[in-house]
Amino acid sequence: MNSRYSLKTLLVTLLFTTTLAFSSAWGQGNPIVVDKIIGKVDNYIVLKSDLERAYLEFMSRGEITGGNARCEILESLIINKLLVAKAEIDSVIVSDVEVESNLDNRMRYIIAQIGSEDMIEKYYNKTIAQFKEELREQVKEQLIVQTMQRTLTEGINVTPNEVKKFFNQIPKDSLPYFSTEVEIAQIIKKPSISKTQKDLVRNQLIDLRKRIMNGESFEALAKEYSQEPGADKSGGNIGFFKRGELAPEYEAASLKLRPGEISMPVETEFGFHLIQLIERRGNEFNTRHILLFPNSSSGDIEEATAFLDSIRTLIINDSISFEKAAKELSDDNLTASNGGFFTDDSGASRVSVEDIDPVIFFTIDTMQVGNITRPMAFRTEDGKEAVRILYFKEKLKPHQANLADDYQKIRMAALNQKKTQILNEWFDKAKDDVFIDIDPEYNHCNILGSQ
Repeated sequence: MNSRYSLKTLLVTLLFTTTLAFSSAWGQGNPIVVDKIIGKVDNYIVLKSDLERAYLEFMSRGEITGGNARCEILESLIINKLLVAKAEIDSVIVSDVEVESNLDNRMRYIIAQIGSEDMIEKYYNKTIAQFKEELREQVKEQLIVQTMQRTLTEGINVTPNEVKKFFNQIPKDSLPYFSTEVEIAQIIKKPSISKTQKDLVRNQLIDLRKRIMNGESFEALAKEYSQEPGADKSGGNIGFFKRGELAPEYEAASLKLRPGEISMPVETEFGFHLIQLIERRGNEFNTRHILLFPNSSSGDIEEATAFLDSIRTLIINDSISFEKAAKELSDDNLTASNGGFFTDDSGASRVSVEDIDPVIFFTIDTMQVGNITRPMAFRTEDGKEAVRILYFKEKLKPHQANLADDYQKIRMAALNQKKTQILNEWFDKAKDDVFIDIDPEYNHCNILGSQ
């Protein structure tokens, strides 16, 4: 963990960044908010605690606003609820599979950054399963909002002249100051999993199935052995899902079972599952499972390492560029499309050293610009073994924003402003299609433009 941050600071930063609405956290040295509804859009509500939590996150990032921050944030929350309400009217949906996948990724990221589930649970006095349950509806809402925003702003772009005009309108004394930034790229090779390793996991699940058939508790064994985040508290119970919402192999195996029956091991993209059907209600079914990931053998890791070592040699000998190799050979889809480069929220390939993974930070801290590391084993965000090489392309000293060095960031800011304008115009029209009510306490915010 980066020593620049205390545990409490890191916890607060991570949890607010992923919008975990854990009300118990407010009792630990923070003012307790007496909650009430301050906004309503059809059946969707905004609580005062939602506003205060978003405001605290806003201030923790060191954001500066020329207006009333709470009013701006409340307007954003109301617009989000309007997007969700309109999505319901327009039948725009996101699948539960997408929600669960996003939720699991967030939990894995937080657990990886903090160090363990126990550290999170002890600090907030909540189980991982409770965290996930409280976060699920927020994640679903965020995904719906993102889908609606993409739909409404699809095809919007800005010209170089619009970027320049946007930049020139920023007062010189208001230009942002960027900390040290770096350009880093990676090529990742995920070791192939041998049949031997897969068979080991299958046999382990078969042994667990025998123990359950002989009277041991499925939930107890799931708590002890399952590698799903939170399974040690939930006992592997994932609740009700409809057809089409889970991995096809998982669903097919589940629907062949009678209530109480247990499947043989089932392989999906997530690993191997031992599934027990709990209940069926028409088109919905409730299951619990034990999830195990097959590990790569030492031979698999060595093979991946040798592969990347050969690629590194080709790059050093100018037989192929790092960017081309990353696009064609990296197993990390997110960075491969960018030629292996990490990007910030604006899509720029230079990222602040404060935002990169501490492991990567300490690696490049010992490197010369232009160098490529030898293959290094590591674990991906979902906990799987992999090997990568890192390319340290450039380091830019702290500086005030300018068009020459920061064009991509400025372009993205200009684009976001243009998209915001379009969304505001949409809001002015769409607000007549739904019922909107805001607490009179916030009349001065003029959110509806009618006060």
